[in-house]
Amino acid sequence: MPVARTRAVALLGLAGGLVEVEADISSNLPGFSIIGLPDAALGEARERVRSAASNSGCPLASRKITINLSPASLPKHGSGFDLAIAVAALAADEVISRQSVERVVHIGEVGLDGRLRPTVGILPSVLAASRAGAEIVMVPRANADEASLVPGVRIVAVPSLRDAAIWHGAELEPVPVEELALPSSHSEARRTPDLADVVGNPDAVDALVVAAAGGHHMFMLGPPGAGKTMLAERLPGILPELDAERALEVNCLRSLVGQPPGSTLDTRPPFEAPHHTATAASLVGGGSGIVRPGAAARASHGVLFLDEAPEFSASVLDALRQPLESGAITIHRANAVASFPGRFQLVLAANPCPCGQYGSRDSECTCTPHNRRRYLARLSGPLLDRIDIQLRVSRITAAQLRMAGEGGTSSDEARQRVREARAVAADRLRDTPWEVNAHVPGTWLRSPGVRLPPASTASLDRALERGGITMRGYDRVLRTAWTIADLDGAATPSPDHVGRALFLRRGIT
Repeated sequence: MPVARTRAVALLGLAGGLVEVEADISSNLPGFSIIGLPDAALGEARERVRSAASNSGCPLASRKITINLSPASLPKHGSGFDLAIAVAALAADEVISRQSVERVVHIGEVGLDGRLRPTVGILPSVLAASRAGAEIVMVPRANADEASLVPGVRIVAVPSLRDAAIWHGAELEPVPVEELALPSSHSEARRTPDLADVVGNPDAVDALVVAAAGGHHMFMLGPPGAGKTMLAERLPGILPELDAERALEVNCLRSLVGQPPGSTLDTRPPFEAPHHTATAASLVGGGSGIVRPGAAARASHGVLFLDEAPEFSASVLDALRQPLESGAITIHRANAVASFPGRFQLVLAANPCPCGQYGSRDSECTCTPHNRRRYLARLSGPLLDRIDIQLRVSRITAAQLRMAGEGGTSSDEARQRVREARAVAADRLRDTPWEVNAHVPGTWLRSPGVRLPPASTASLDRALERGGITMRGYDRVLRTAWTIADLDGAATPSPDHVGRALFLRRGIT
């Protein structure tokens, strides 16, 4: 019998490639072999597929069945190849049409009863198939809404292997089955808190708006109860909505970790706040088998918040230094290299000392100067040097509470200011590869035609000469100054804008 062929998708990180699934049936002793570098879960497809086919009314031939996954050198992981293996074997046995299965990409896991189970990573898999030129993709019925988010691809959603065989031309009568459903998505219940809930701390609110407008990283230092976490949680609410391309990327990352996006793309910027016991693999991504994205990758185009930052392991924090510079996360394994996006806004929060009361008006600190220095020294200098805004946050007093009134700036008002400032920056950077000020390199900011006059940068130049900031810090102050000027509607930063940016850079010293 001729070899039957169909296609599936192998994911490596967020990228994926088409895999040709070949099935051959020979007259040797009965058996079922899968070759082509499958992992353990994929190797177990032998038993799942044979039982599913038998219980679907189209049993496989009692002969030698060989399944080859090509290219053989590409690692294949997971149970998402089950459907492709099953239809290729049925096509080789002439139960279904070879021509039909050849033109379709199949993604899905089969159960022993023949039903198709929801599969993790459907959205990036269908997107990879689309980019590779596929026109038709067959998926489990439970993943239909998620798969339909990819434009330009015909999605065929089936509840069982029997229905898949019928679609491909098998002479079988449809049998209703109880469809397997996805668990309810937590993202539907997600609520973005309002910036108007923040009472007092106007400097911190202004710094938050600057961070949102320019895409700047932020570090807040202050005692417990000063509002650091409250401020950080409201940063995503004042960021602009994601465009279609970024929203698709964010939802692909969620799909990879088992958080299906539903029937519509979530355009809100993500917010990730891992616990301080997180490992480097859970923060940036990893895994011994399938490489999964960590919290930093899932926060792409949104906010990564590290509360109690000094409590994190130093090696975990330093793992963020490369993504902060490049905007990408690369994970190396012995036989493959996986890449994830890593363009997020980092927000760090820390107490000023182990007891948290240093500098507080109403409490006494019990820590020695040595303990205070050692506590904050857990945040390495190279990491802090990559943070544009470093601000000290204080607890508000009763008098400040009365003066503040009922509430401050709402998220809608702040978001509108951020949109306008980003539009100004995007227009200025329209002939460059950058969109926000935080991504602009210092060489461009100091180039002819863009360089600020000495009168505007006098305070910044003095700080550099005295060793108060590094050259990287100098460039980051310039970026922040441009953002403040954009918020104020100024054509170029003035000495006041540079001074305010320098204060935001050195606010904790």
